[in-house]
Amino acid sequence: MPDVIFNGPAGRIEGRYHHSKVENAPVALVLHPHPQFGGTMNNPVAYQLYHIFVERGFSVLRFNFRGVGRSQGFYDGGVGELSDAATALDWLQSQNAESGRCWIAGFSFGAWIAMQVLMRRPEIEGFISVAPPANLYDFTFLAPCPSSGLILTGSTDQVAPEADTQKLVERLKTQKGIVIQHQSIPGANHFFENHLDAMKDAAGSYLDKRLAEVEGR
Repeated sequence: MPDVIFNGPAGRIEGRYHHSKVENAPVALVLHPHPQFGGTMNNPVAYQLYHIFVERGFSVLRFNFRGVGRSQGFYDGGVGELSDAATALDWLQSQNAESGRCWIAGFSFGAWIAMQVLMRRPEIEGFISVAPPANLYDFTFLAPCPSSGLILTGSTDQVAPEADTQKLVERLKTQKGIVIQHQSIPGANHFFENHLDAMKDAAGSYLDKRLAEVEGR
């Protein structure tokens, strides 16, 4: 899990990168929660998402948004962070030029940014969105959502209440050809404290199913 530094829109970006030993392995980018509320690439949920992909043979990158850790710059309200994520995906793909498959995952604020990246990058075939704050940010840009994916929530989340996320899910489910799966982790709060294993198991099972579908074609 080597440390990496690459150039971003606001200066250097700090990341952790795992390069798969599998030839032409798929790639995955993982985005952390809000920088102004202690969010870093080492957040427990982001860390678990990272390892979900590592354990399945992906080349995976997680990184610190601008102003976090050793990443340069200052918080930019989501605009700059979207640019950081796009640059991080460019870097990840440059390290895996022969890979033809790409996933993205994010937690909370990172889920909001991840879904925006999804709209801009048609090569992304799937996503895992954990506790997307549908009550705090505008998700209407998902019209239509270009890829199938999983939305994971905690049943006792008071930061991003499940009821608001459910409204988002129902709207996305109306699209033809796109399958949005929503799974709730009973008893889990926004940070999945004491429920990280359940979150990881749910996300991992979903990813296994999607990968099996591709292999079975």
